[in-house]
Amino acid sequence: MSPRAFVDLHCHTRASFDSLSSQEDVVRAAAARGLTHLAITDHDRIDGALRARDLAPLGLTIIVGEEVKSADGDLICLFLERPVPPGLSAAETIAAAREQGGLIGIPHPFDRFRNSLLREAHLASIASQVDWVEAHNARVVGGGGNESAALFAHEQGLPGVAVSDAHSVLEVAVSYVALTGDPSTPEGLLAALPSAELVMSRASYLVRGITPMAKLVNRLRGNARIRPGAADGRPRADGR
Repeated sequence: MSPRAFVDLHCHTRASFDSLSSQEDVVRAAAARGLTHLAITDHDRIDGALRARDLAPLGLTIIVGEEVKSADGDLICLFLERPVPPGLSAAETIAAAREQGGLIGIPHPFDRFRNSLLREAHLASIASQVDWVEAHNARVVGGGGNESAALFAHEQGLPGVAVSDAHSVLEVAVSYVALTGDPSTPEGLLAALPSAELVMSRASYLVRGITPMAKLVNRLRGNARIRPGAADGRPRADGR
């Protein structure tokens, strides 16, 4: 039987200008809450991710990533060996990550309060070049941003994922995906994403409106269920 993995693909540490969370505290929280894989995606740098990888305990795999501020909006780049410079076009950012064998996701595409890829025409033009869309970002509150992202992922035939986008230790693993397979490599993650199960906690004030969101994405993703996390936001391996 293939292994079960619990993966948060968007998390920040104090290497980001807007987070005070130490790498030690982030990896400790991720392991304690049952994550098996955590992507550290600090803004425009990977040194925090590299440190987190060195500190990760047995059973927790750190994926080295970066949230890159492209000229067209933010992109998540994973499995990096060196930082992707900010300020490039979206297409150039994607190409720079691909040169390293990296994967690319679109974070919070319809969040009007952040550097998001808001223009739908532009989003559609790069859809064929990315690997997933954040259908649920726990820091998107109100405005229909997550609903629009889920619909966009469905229309483009892209996997939708749930992420914490944690900027504090409290938020680590509040949203994540449960996968069957080994997402420790680009190939493994790509293979597992189409059947990913999106998991979101009802406990966090950051994810109000979970019930209609769950119903929406569940209806769109006939091959996957969405279930709430446990009361403390921890992954539940029992599948209930």
